[in-house]
Amino acid sequence: MFRITDGPIQVHDLRDTTLDQVGGIVTFEGRVRNDNHGMRVEKLEYEAFPEMAESEGMKIINEAKVLFAIEEAYCVHRTGILTIRDLAIWIVVYAKHREAAFRASEYIIDQVKTRVPIWKKEYYVDGHTDWVKCLSCAAKGVAHHDHFHHS
Repeated sequence: MFRITDGPIQVHDLRDTTLDQVGGIVTFEGRVRNDNHGMRVEKLEYEAFPEMAESEGMKIINEAKVLFAIEEAYCVHRTGILTIRDLAIWIVVYAKHREAAFRASEYIIDQVKTRVPIWKKEYYVDGHTDWVKCLSCAAKGVAHHDHFHHS
């Protein structure tokens, strides 16, 4: 399962305790930190194209199941304004063995960051803002800018 949410991620609602065959469960929490490359961050804003993001996210989950022989995986990514320490993304992977769970978790986060249409804007303590790793804009040669993405 892959889902976009505009509210806080409720981790306890997402844990699957019915998988008796698993021996390895790996979770990953991506949280908002107060520093990025030496810049003091005040908050983040995530925008997404939800339908496309969820479709691509499900492809990634399904790929991980095949590539790493895992039993199940879930990933939830938040949109909207997030403050320091807020949970931005949560991933859980269930596998018979720990190695597959760890490898699949890393694969999922790496693929989500490069393929899923989610954009991150950083708000800095000094008052300026920047879209970070905006891949659609990078493809057009725009490195630093201030704009909105609309679905």
